[in-house]
Amino acid sequence: MTAIITFIIVFGILVVVHEFGHYYAAKKSGILVREFSVGMGPKLYAYRKNNTTYTLRLLPLGGYVRMAGAQEDDSEIKPGTMASLLINGDKVTKIITSSKVYDAQAVPVQISKADLVDDLTIEGYENGDESEMKHYNVDHDATIVEEDGTEVQIAPRDVQLQSVSVWKRMITNFAGPFNNFILAIVCAIIAAFMMNGIPMETNQLGHIESNSVAKTAGLKSNDKILAVGDKTTSNWTTLTEAIRDEPGKKVDLKVESNGKVKHVTVTPKTIKVSGQKYGQLGIMAKRDYSLGAKIKYGFTSSWQTTVSIFQVLGKMASGGFNINQLSGPVGIYSMTSQVASQGIINIILFMSMLSLNLGIVNLIPIPALDGGKILLNIIEIIRRKPIPEEYENIITLVGVGILVLLMVAVTWNDIQRFFIK
Repeated sequence: MTAIITFIIVFGILVVVHEFGHYYAAKKSGILVREFSVGMGPKLYAYRKNNTTYTLRLLPLGGYVRMAGAQEDDSEIKPGTMASLLINGDKVTKIITSSKVYDAQAVPVQISKADLVDDLTIEGYENGDESEMKHYNVDHDATIVEEDGTEVQIAPRDVQLQSVSVWKRMITNFAGPFNNFILAIVCAIIAAFMMNGIPMETNQLGHIESNSVAKTAGLKSNDKILAVGDKTTSNWTTLTEAIRDEPGKKVDLKVESNGKVKHVTVTPKTIKVSGQKYGQLGIMAKRDYSLGAKIKYGFTSSWQTTVSIFQVLGKMASGGFNINQLSGPVGIYSMTSQVASQGIINIILFMSMLSLNLGIVNLIPIPALDGGKILLNIIEIIRRKPIPEEYENIITLVGVGILVLLMVAVTWNDIQRFFIK
């Protein structure tokens, strides 16, 4: 249960923070945000303010933003739809298409044609009288009550995504990943303030765990490991990577202790993380307890994680693709269940790492991802005119198809790795 709750909280925060970036940038750019939802599925609660409907939904798995004119937003009313129109003066101010909502003052109409984007008009038969087609003008700020009872703003052309400049659209598309980068740094700083000092990027040892390989080999605090086998280890990152790559194998350590250099042979303990084997000595880095070190850690650890992610992506792009390097919701849940038992600090650091992954992966130029949308923005800037909508829709559908196939493959692989032994 702890793992499930941790997964829901971590995944929810990552997605909501990502979507809030899009929401804030869209608002500042003059794009109508019709709905900002926390959670998915059936609506539990809704509140409207400044033309945006804020909803809380049943399934606590992330959230979403509905921007006017975005491909994810569908405001079309199909011919034959039964609706109730609330009319103020000579204009429709509310369109009720939900059977769950009743307004005694609204006029029942079978809609024959509706244009809520350009002409802002509705045509239909009032009170079931098919002898006369009625014509209604719709207020620019009218609302529509959708089938599930959610009331949102209609989306006229002038407040749609495509109506603002390409630069504002690009900023709006980038704002989601940007928020994930900020969250990653903030999480790392919070974790740093909760730590007992910050690990220094040095090859000098701090605490040695009892009953560990390092303790048995006679390694002591303040010793420096200069090399692991034929690999020079001038800092903590190169040191841990060199040890990690030698699980269960005898390896020679070049150690400086009290000003003297000696050689120590050790066999790193083998541990398994997400199905992968790693070597472990049971050593910890020298620690810095200053305020500056804690703040700096938020940036340096995020940068190191970013470099590692790009190294993996680089290997994949150069032909070294391995599906085990990818994880979907199943894999993330499995990793979360492991981290959840290691304390709040590790959970926060794990969220920092996931946030960076989410931000970077979303910037990959695949249609349907933010990076794909930004690529289309760049192409539009180069062409000096928008890409035809039908072409953009086809490109996006292809991207969605690729992502769905990849998600299915990754999810099945995760199930085999973590649950089918």
